[in-house]
Amino acid sequence: MRDVLDALASGWLSGTTAGLATVVRTFKSAPRPPGAAMLVTADGKAVGSVSGGCVEGAVYELATEVMSDGQPVLVRYGISDDQAFSVGLTCGGILDVFVEPVSRQTFGELDEVRAEIEAARPVGVATVIEHPDPRWLGRHLVVRPHGVTGNLGSDRANQAVGDDSQGLLAAGRNTTLTYGPDGQRRGEGMRIFFSSFAPRPRMLVFGAIDFAAALARLGAFLGYRVTVCDARPVFATPARFPDVDEVVVAWPHRYLSEQLAQGLVDERTVICVLTHDPKFDVPLLEVALRSRPVAYIGAMGSRRTHKDRIARLREAGLAEQELARLHSPVGLDLGSRTPEETAVSIAAEIIAAQWGGSGEPLGLLSDRIHHDELHEPTDLP
Repeated sequence: MRDVLDALASGWLSGTTAGLATVVRTFKSAPRPPGAAMLVTADGKAVGSVSGGCVEGAVYELATEVMSDGQPVLVRYGISDDQAFSVGLTCGGILDVFVEPVSRQTFGELDEVRAEIEAARPVGVATVIEHPDPRWLGRHLVVRPHGVTGNLGSDRANQAVGDDSQGLLAAGRNTTLTYGPDGQRRGEGMRIFFSSFAPRPRMLVFGAIDFAAALARLGAFLGYRVTVCDARPVFATPARFPDVDEVVVAWPHRYLSEQLAQGLVDERTVICVLTHDPKFDVPLLEVALRSRPVAYIGAMGSRRTHKDRIARLREAGLAEQELARLHSPVGLDLGSRTPEETAVSIAAEIIAAQWGGSGEPLGLLSDRIHHDELHEPTDLP
């Protein structure tokens, strides 16, 4: 919904109804992930995409119908190869798409959600996409780190979904949850799609060198909020790092300690240590490796530098379990030479760590390409 939020909010504020189609589940090689959205405005404009072009025409027609009759609907595209071809889903993927009318009457909390997103505060939306009682369909629960607003249909459902969504919000995940009709955790009959709008994850790059500049550009491209930190003011300047969100002049270990104390580092944060200078690296890595879990900690250097660094960290008292969190020497073996090539190598390792990739060429593997949870499709009611 984030990509279509401006257009959605504009119609909402003007009192019109729009048709919002959201990918809520995917199977096989689906072109866009859960959370991808397409909006059809009251005057017939299409904004966003649910499939990169494959099924947009069919979804457009359905969204127009939903705007007219006001009844949300859950549909599947690509159930068979023949059906996939008929709607243009030639990649063979399968999409579950929930289409709902959005207006002040159907989603009264939308303005609250928009305000939280614009303020870069974590917020998520739980939507009933399947229920034996049609009156529940399309109801929303707005989830924040310390509470919920809205109503799915019962206090029990609100409590169960609100509690279960907190971890998803913290991780920035979009997913489908299954409950009994009244929110029973062991039941079936109600499905909820939770869409997370957490702020951008952070990339903390330590060491104001050419490799850092290349990695910062790539980090920004991948959607990270990038900070470059170095204790040397002559190198850590905005002019040298125009693509980052902030440049900080500070001793790296002190800066990281402050960020941790302020709760500004979470499990989505990636930390890249590129200085390969022990007077900076070792105190910094002591803090990083002893901190709460983060997505990735990598350190640049030769194998000799790595061996010396590990010895110093052991002398500082770090346990083997803590040292195992360190990716060093940083990056995948791509034969990189330039700062830009090295940045790709590091980014590739970050992505592999996030999604469980092997780093092997896809052409040599027979397993499925995507490493997120695999669910077998079931027939829709």
